[in-house]
Amino acid sequence: MPIGYDLKSGALAALGHTARKLSSWQVLRPAKHLACATALGLLMAHGAMAEGTLRVALTASDIPLPNGQTDQGAEGMRFMGYTVFEALINYDLSSADKPVTLVPGLASEWSVNPDDKTKWTFKLREGVTFHDGSPFNADAVIFNFDKIKDESAPQYDEKQSGQGRGRIPTVTGYTKIDDMTVEITTSAPDALIPYQIAWIVMSSPAAWEAAGSWDAFLNAPAGTGPFKVSEYVPRERAVLTRNDAYWDPERVPELDELVLLPVPDASARVAALRSGQVDWIEAPPADAMASLEAAGFEIVSNVYPHVWPWHFSMLEGSPWTDERVRKAANLAIDREGMKSLLGGMMLPAQGMVPPTSDWFGEPEFTVGYDVEAAKALMAEAGISKENPISVKAIISPSGGGQMQPILMNEYIQQNLAEIGINVEFDVRDWNALISNWRAGAKDPTTNGAMSTNSSYFSQDPFTSLMRHIDSRLVAPKGTNWGYYESAEADALIDQIRSEFDTTIQLEAIQSLHEHYVDNALFLFVAHDVQPRAISAKVKGFIPAQNWFQDLTPVSIEE
Repeated sequence: MPIGYDLKSGALAALGHTARKLSSWQVLRPAKHLACATALGLLMAHGAMAEGTLRVALTASDIPLPNGQTDQGAEGMRFMGYTVFEALINYDLSSADKPVTLVPGLASEWSVNPDDKTKWTFKLREGVTFHDGSPFNADAVIFNFDKIKDESAPQYDEKQSGQGRGRIPTVTGYTKIDDMTVEITTSAPDALIPYQIAWIVMSSPAAWEAAGSWDAFLNAPAGTGPFKVSEYVPRERAVLTRNDAYWDPERVPELDELVLLPVPDASARVAALRSGQVDWIEAPPADAMASLEAAGFEIVSNVYPHVWPWHFSMLEGSPWTDERVRKAANLAIDREGMKSLLGGMMLPAQGMVPPTSDWFGEPEFTVGYDVEAAKALMAEAGISKENPISVKAIISPSGGGQMQPILMNEYIQQNLAEIGINVEFDVRDWNALISNWRAGAKDPTTNGAMSTNSSYFSQDPFTSLMRHIDSRLVAPKGTNWGYYESAEADALIDQIRSEFDTTIQLEAIQSLHEHYVDNALFLFVAHDVQPRAISAKVKGFIPAQNWFQDLTPVSIEE
């Protein structure tokens, strides 16, 4: 078996979580919501659905772009990116009881050259066609890498590049070997390439050429996925239909249609579910869960690799440059109180990954709730409730993976005020927040903020740990938003990339996570458990231990 393929079962995928369903709720006070006056009107405008139609209310404020490398964060990738378009490597989302691993997708196999570990060979799957009937082959792969990597290419798309380029920072070249073989070259040996390639999805070159531009492509998008786009109305809805010609007969969808509706307001999502206008809502608010269950709706949840933190700016003038302040903030958050506030739908964070993860290691600093210890650290820094400092945090009212951000951030604001940190919020649309996160803390759009609240995946070492603090990946080149620099961290990152022995690699991953915790590089708040509320008519859904989910087994029972 090729070396690259062996990686899918090694330490890189082992998170050590146990699946569970949370079904008991303790609510301390009602959640606060933002108004969304038009949400229900948009839902009703779509009218009655045909048999076999699943209607989903997203947390996003807009429909994810059906261009391939979609927007709206990872929620966009879940419902559009991987549903309509696909990558060379897929996730195995077929089980609720084990951590998710990588499996062949549009590539049937892959391997690294044992004599030159900067070169990877991908054998492409035979017999795959795009939704427009054009063939998937090596030329299509080169086209799709060029659309995000080559600014001189006619198909280069700034939007898709912004979404995908940072996912493959070490990829420096890609070459067609033959019609069904592609070689990808990296700047240095990188054992994590399979996880990075899993983010890059394929759009039809023929459909783009026929459209003449990416904007026109949105009117007739084409990928290779199990669903295809039959209707796309920005800000209103997308209708996806079953791809009967899908290359994997085991994953041809049960549904006739999948309708996506943007409903960023949590209370509007609940109202839509109760009234029968949708069958499935993402991120139901804590104060509605018990009554939804009593009304016959199912609350579905599972642990998965995901963290909800504050990302600190390390630029001159930011109070977060003082380690004492960072540690004090981490000791000031009552995470168990927040968990009760969220109806139990979170796991308190002690780092970027849960303590049950194989990557956690043995950090010396323990993240917890100790207000007196926090005040003592603040006193050392010359700060107190009577002599406070002020910080600005960029947050969003909703968005992919953001849980209940307004409620949670207001809770953090109260906790931090007790130790002398006064918080001002800069509330932005999710896409606007993500745009600034990619631009970095130095960008003028940061507008004086010293932190940003963006949820992150923990499903591979690059996305969970490396990209946030690698000094070579400071924004806008990468996603080191806060401009953190550490020779120790960079050396560990290099070791993780270059080490193909997963046992040795795991030790370096643990050391990197210990570095995060011992230096309190983020405000570690919560791990999401990805709750959603669904109608009793929805059958066949398997909540994988992953942010992404497979919707092909889902059906509607009339």
